[in-house]
Amino acid sequence: MSEFVRNQWYVAAYGREIGRQLFSRTVCGESILFWRTEAGEVAAMSDRCVHRRFPLSQEPSHLVGDTVVCGYHGFTYDRGGACVAVPGQARIPRTARLTSYPVTELDGFVWVFIGDPAHAATTRVPRAPWLDMPGWTAVSGMEPLAARYSLLVDNLLDLSHETYLHGGYIGTPEVAETPIVTRVDEDAGIVYVSRRMADAACPPFYAKSTGITGRITRWQDIEFTPPCLYLLHSRIAPVGVLPNADGTDPGAFHVEVVYALTPETERSTHDFWAVARDFALEDQGVSDFLAENNRTVVLQDVAALNVLEQVIATEPDGYQELSINIDTGGLAARRMIAKLR
Repeated sequence: MSEFVRNQWYVAAYGREIGRQLFSRTVCGESILFWRTEAGEVAAMSDRCVHRRFPLSQEPSHLVGDTVVCGYHGFTYDRGGACVAVPGQARIPRTARLTSYPVTELDGFVWVFIGDPAHAATTRVPRAPWLDMPGWTAVSGMEPLAARYSLLVDNLLDLSHETYLHGGYIGTPEVAETPIVTRVDEDAGIVYVSRRMADAACPPFYAKSTGITGRITRWQDIEFTPPCLYLLHSRIAPVGVLPNADGTDPGAFHVEVVYALTPETERSTHDFWAVARDFALEDQGVSDFLAENNRTVVLQDVAALNVLEQVIATEPDGYQELSINIDTGGLAARRMIAKLR
């Protein structure tokens, strides 16, 4: 049985990736063609011509107005996937129709609905508003992962690995030493994992971007909406600086780390990442630093998970996995994802 959770919205691309050029990305094993109409709206349909399965994203396939012309035999499709012209005959076969996909743009992401389109309107799209909100600025990217999606879920729900895998970037000893608090909201479908460090070393990722010298109060509050959107609400402040009683927090720096986890196949994943901040909004040097460093951190995860995928793929049946307290968030996420299948 497929591991994919269906009848859900997944991030297929950043809005900036899709224009008037035909663009393809595989989501949950389905090869999908994307482009923008002349009105600027995103269209999505199967990236396979009904005639001989030629990929419509492959040149010389091309757009004519808001129709897609197959570069192999000229079958032509409207934005809804219906064939509107075939070569050498006026009659269009009744079955000449491609699967079309509901799409929406929010927070800089292009989301596509995988499953029964009838459920799209009633299925919530998770939000990451900081990526497109006044008072914040963001950097972002995507890295391909040659590993199953579930390994990335485990990775992100247990940040103790920062101490060991990401030392010199975001990891310090206190991350692994500090216990976590895990909470599951079954009604909302969200897993929360919090780690709050009252007195911690300031890793280079934050020291160089905020200018803080010395030790910090560091909060990591994870909010994961299965199957696909991960938020890390990160608060950094000098030791002892806490929010005011009314909730305002002028003495701290706030960073929202966003991951959209999109299965490509059962053994590969699109790892979308973004870092939004509420400080140094116009400082391109800070943006460049955070983009470079976060991409380095992501690539460290990618390298580790690619190795882990190979280990898991060759291990014998019946291997017994060991879990401890730091795994409670990941285990909760696994259970919630299983319920969605």
